[in-house]
This record gives sequence, structure tokens and C-alpha cells, in this order.
Amino acid sequence: MVVGCIPEWEERLLLCRRAIEPRSGLWTIPAGFLENGETLIEGTKREAFEEARARVEILGLYALFDLTHVHQVYLIFRARLLDDNYMAGEETAEVKLFGEKEIPWDDIAFPSIKKALRLYFKDRPTGVFPLHMGTIPQVVRTFRLCTPTTRY
Repeated sequence: MVVGCIPEWEERLLLCRRAIEPRSGLWTIPAGFLENGETLIEGTKREAFEEARARVEILGLYALFDLTHVHQVYLIFRARLLDDNYMAGEETAEVKLFGEKEIPWDDIAFPSIKKALRLYFKDRPTGVFPLHMGTIPQVVRTFRLCTPTTRY
């Protein structure tokens, strides 16, 4: 199980640029694997602190996604930053607050996180945040093969 949160501070969201694989250099929310003996809330708060040195108040479960192709379940919570003291943790290259129009959509690390963020911005104007559930399909990445041109 992967737990994480969408931390908000003054209508901006805190994102982390990954410093580790997979998807190093891309942006995500503070999240990671739940440890044995942890509650969902404890794990989510721990990951927020480990990834972004952020202290958060958990507001509620927001999204639950099955990722059957990697045998994972993602539980994403809404959260409020308790203060604006944050910095990159050991597995994070950079942390930054983003307004909705500043989100680096093309550089979001994982489809599950991109979906959760899009849902969040869709729900935010109403102030109603229902629980979203679904399955995130496997993304097939295609690579263009480049072959050298031989001249005779």
C-alpha cells in the first residue's frame, strides 16, 4: 500500500521533485509505502515529513486507486500544511508550492498522482471532496528507435 497526501497551503499545493528512481526528476505528492505496524494516517504524516519535511493535518481520504499491474493500492489523503516550513528530504531533489495554473502537468511522475490532482482541482471550487475510487491502467511507454543513417 502506498500512502500520500495532497498538502495545501493558501490555495497552493506542495509537490516534491523526485531524486530517486522510478521517475527521478519528475514531480509528485509526498507519498510512499506504508510500513508494518503503521496506521494510514501515521504513514501519510511520516511520508510528508520524510519527503518534504512538512508537518500536515490530514483532512480525509480523497482517492483510492488500484494499480493491479504493479500490485499496489494508492491511498491519497487531503491535507493542510501546518506551517510553511518545508524542505527537500533525502529522496527529494526539490519541494515547491504550486498554484493550479503552475502545476507542471507534463512532468508529473505517475498517472495516479496526475489523476488525483486533476480531480482535486475539479472538486475544489465547490468545496466538496468526495472519495474517488478507480483502477489506474498500466501505461505503455513507447520509445522511438533511432537508427543511424548509412551513406554509401
